[in-house]
Amino acid sequence: MNISLSDKQVQQLLRYLSLILKWNRIYNLSAIRDPIESVKKHLLDSLSIIHFVQPGLLLDVGSGAGLPGIVIAIMKPETEVFVLDSVGKKCRFMQAVKSELTLENLIVVNSRVESFKSKKSFSQITSRAFAEASKTIQLTKHLLEENGRYLLMKGSNIHEEDVDNFNVKVHSMTVPFVSEKRSLLEIQL
Repeated sequence: MNISLSDKQVQQLLRYLSLILKWNRIYNLSAIRDPIESVKKHLLDSLSIIHFVQPGLLLDVGSGAGLPGIVIAIMKPETEVFVLDSVGKKCRFMQAVKSELTLENLIVVNSRVESFKSKKSFSQITSRAFAEASKTIQLTKHLLEENGRYLLMKGSNIHEEDVDNFNVKVHSMTVPFVSEKRSLLEIQL
């Protein structure tokens, strides 16, 4: 994937994955319970968009267990990353990860996206398995700064997305050890 990791980033990513697996025993954070599958479908999948993340404020919508937001915060410590989810237990988990990994650039927000008000606009908004692209845009466009962009992670159902009215670049993603088709919708409003 042409990504260089520092020793600290490797340790943080592995510790993060171990926290997901540990908390997953009690809370339903993810359907993936196998450590190897977690590396593939959580870490590698999230890492696949790292080269598309630019400097600036980032909002990850419907973060769940913090994917891809926490991975981005680990990989891009200079980027302020907001992870937003409406489920309290998932936000408590992300807050525990923030503390455990001392991620000072991570802000956890427990809110429904349509209710979330921010003092700052975001230059980029990401999501993974949140909603259809058009619905994500409808719910979040008030949070995106002028000339901001979306980085929406999608699977094989990319042809079902209703994005004809938007300036869209579709990137076919190759995620090592993941056979399912992955795509990234880069949308500029």
